[in-house]
Amino acid sequence: MEPLILGLIGFACALLLLVCRVPIAFCLAGVSSTFILLFFAMRNGGFDMVSAVAPTLSMVSSNTFALVHSYDLSMIPLFVLLGHVAYHTGITTDIYHAARVWLKDLPGGVAMASVFGCGGFSAITGSSIACASAMGKICVPEMLRMGYDKSLATSTVAVGGTLGSLIPPSVLFIVYGIFTEMSVSRLFMAGVIPGILSLLGFLVVIYIWVKRHPDVAPVDDKILKKGERRKAAIRCWPAMLLFAIIIGGIYGGLFTATEAAAVSAFAVIIIGFLQKRLTWSQFTRSMKDTCTQTTSIFFIAAGAKIFVGFVALTGMAPALVGLVEGADVSLWLLLVMIAGVYLLLGMFLDPLGIMVLTLPFLIPMVDGYGLDLIWFGVVVIKLLEISLITPPVGLNVFVIASVIKPSVAVYDIFMGVARFLIMDIVVLIVIIAFPILSLLLPNIMM
Repeated sequence: MEPLILGLIGFACALLLLVCRVPIAFCLAGVSSTFILLFFAMRNGGFDMVSAVAPTLSMVSSNTFALVHSYDLSMIPLFVLLGHVAYHTGITTDIYHAARVWLKDLPGGVAMASVFGCGGFSAITGSSIACASAMGKICVPEMLRMGYDKSLATSTVAVGGTLGSLIPPSVLFIVYGIFTEMSVSRLFMAGVIPGILSLLGFLVVIYIWVKRHPDVAPVDDKILKKGERRKAAIRCWPAMLLFAIIIGGIYGGLFTATEAAAVSAFAVIIIGFLQKRLTWSQFTRSMKDTCTQTTSIFFIAAGAKIFVGFVALTGMAPALVGLVEGADVSLWLLLVMIAGVYLLLGMFLDPLGIMVLTLPFLIPMVDGYGLDLIWFGVVVIKLLEISLITPPVGLNVFVIASVIKPSVAVYDIFMGVARFLIMDIVVLIVIIAFPILSLLLPNIMM
């Protein structure tokens, strides 16, 4: 059997298993290993399974070993630990409370504060789903208590949670950097301006929504005490310090991204204990949660690395590149097709799964068009953000629906999210049309 045909059959099997909800780590590793074994068994025209075992084990083990010993991969447990400790100490929620105090007089001020809170949470934790889960328990009940419309209250947190993918530190950027051999530090810097642009776009949507329908967001008539705004801002200093360590340290050349992860994780633990906001039991819980989440990510990454070897072995990526070049597809049409694939896969896969499944095919294709892989990484992450809230299976929407009490219908959340999706698409077009927005800070770093 031709290697390309074998590869296509293997890829079809992987997609079928993913649709059937087989965990992506086991799906990619299992299918790739099986078809690599078949490739070596049939490479001499016959079928010798015994002689295929040794090269298969060698290829699978070498790919996995190379991934696990990646220096950049050590960032993931460090940033995950940072996020869990920051959550347990209340550092992330301080940003929300400060934003609520400062924005209370604006139309939909509490909803805007929720987006700011999610942005701040994301800037520390780097996890969209964790952000939606944690902030959903804090922000949504408060807005519902104040009489906010259900769609507005839930959708703002659902879309605010997506900022964790773009605002550094981002686990998705780390994985993208590892698989494309791009600098994670430069990727982090590339996500700053698009992330801020996305956040501002969400605030504009809330402002217009509330201006046109004032009944969806009652005015917050709570009278502030003297100095309350100042005190709320001061309480945010740990979050600002952590953000400065990560972004300022990397941008200023003081740290690599991995060193920034280590310093910020150490700093948040020290701050938590010194302020007596972190107990030993909370620290232990943070360590356990970090191990669980990191293990899951590592298993997915290992399966993806074996899948990359399978794709290279069967020649699927070069064949796809040749097909696209032969069809003389324009750049804009190519980007539209990529967006369509990501939104389609977003209906039944999580963002990390989508990325590791598609990168082996997309990177050679994009590289052939001479596109900047740092800029393309921002485009990919933005598409993954959008997939988190795209119906019918936007993960952040279902996370919000599962964590809030009293419950809100998923339909109501999606109705609110639809307004933000329009803005997300506008921001995506701007990022694609003006690559300088993504490349300005990374280029200054050079």
